[in-house]
Amino acid sequence: MQDQASTEFRHDFVREPGNLKHNPALVLNADYRPLSYYPLSLWTWQEAVKAAFLDRVTILSEYEDVVRSPTTEIKIPSVVVLKDYVHPQKKVAFTRFNLFLRDEFCCQYCGSRGDLTFDHVLPRARGGITSWENVVAACSKCNLSKGSKLLKQSGLSLRKPPRKPASEQLRNMGRKFPPNHLHESWIDFLYWDAELQE
Repeated sequence: MQDQASTEFRHDFVREPGNLKHNPALVLNADYRPLSYYPLSLWTWQEAVKAAFLDRVTILSEYEDVVRSPTTEIKIPSVVVLKDYVHPQKKVAFTRFNLFLRDEFCCQYCGSRGDLTFDHVLPRARGGITSWENVVAACSKCNLSKGSKLLKQSGLSLRKPPRKPASEQLRNMGRKFPPNHLHESWIDFLYWDAELQE
């Protein structure tokens, strides 16, 4: 009976006007830190309302907009915190996105941003492997210039040696790249544990 009630409740809210879909909720872990910084852990307003209704989250902040069902009215959550702690993934997947994040979305040879690809420091043609320690973000110009040459032969130099990042390091790196839209109610929760400047 409870499942049927929660399903009806969810459908009542989902049928509300489409303009409310633009109110995402920042999702915090039980330790009050975002589940991820980049991409920022956000839920649609429907997911946030459902989680609140099912008592899986605590609402910390709300939008002025409300949604209604025949029996209930609720302000749309803008920040929610999970009641159960989700352990962050320890293993860092070797993906193009994570590689670019590790390298702060800039070419590791010239420092330029945009038009990024990746480069094998020791070229594959010379026995180089595809690994954290041998692949870096590179702009097309530097990648083309280096080609299959060794680093010394290319005249290029690395800004920093490539290493496999720890999951916490990658999470912290993501904090440097906030999304284009940050609701004012999110700010304190995104940066409350940032190191203070003296």
